[in-house]
Amino acid sequence: MTENWVYSLPELPYGYDALEPHISGQIMKLHHSKHHQAYVTNLNNALDLQQKAIKSNDIVTQLQLQQAISFNAGGNINHTLFWESLVPASSPSAQTNAAPNLMASINNCWSSFDHFIEKFSAVLLNIKGSGWGWLVQDKITGGLSLIATKDQEIVPAGQKPLLGIDLWEHAYYLQYLNDKATYVKEIWNVINWAQVEQRFLDESVIYRGIRKERRSEL
Repeated sequence: MTENWVYSLPELPYGYDALEPHISGQIMKLHHSKHHQAYVTNLNNALDLQQKAIKSNDIVTQLQLQQAISFNAGGNINHTLFWESLVPASSPSAQTNAAPNLMASINNCWSSFDHFIEKFSAVLLNIKGSGWGWLVQDKITGGLSLIATKDQEIVPAGQKPLLGIDLWEHAYYLQYLNDKATYVKEIWNVINWAQVEQRFLDESVIYRGIRKERRSEL
């Protein structure tokens, strides 16, 4: 019998309907239990095939699997960060005063929180097709910036992800149809600024939510 580590779907720290009316329970359930689960399942399948290809010295298959591994691993990582970045609007963590250090840096970079939201929203609405908008911090200079990534790409090396917003259609279409602007406007009501503050202050907390568990095989 051998033991392998496999990725598993993280539990949400709130109920599916906890973010209503800003994000519907129907969307949250579908997004988490179906879409995110698919990334986890497909990632584990691709990694399993990769291990078999390594054992058989099949370099062609190893190379062919890289795209599937990158796409699904990115989907798992990005969504895990996304769920942790959300919180019910009634929570104290949804208030900007839960992130005093981050807000001071935001005000320094964008002159005001309102201007920051305006610029971040513009990044999100300019995404063509599927992708993510991010608030990131340079690991060397400590400076903040806003970027977009395509599909399920993770943030570039050298950048620390502080806050990512999902702009795939499955994140909003059941509730907002093609009205991305309203989705972007509403999501600011349920941002977990306390969590974003923790990432800003301590990089070690960022990827703690990525779950792996042992799987025994004969």
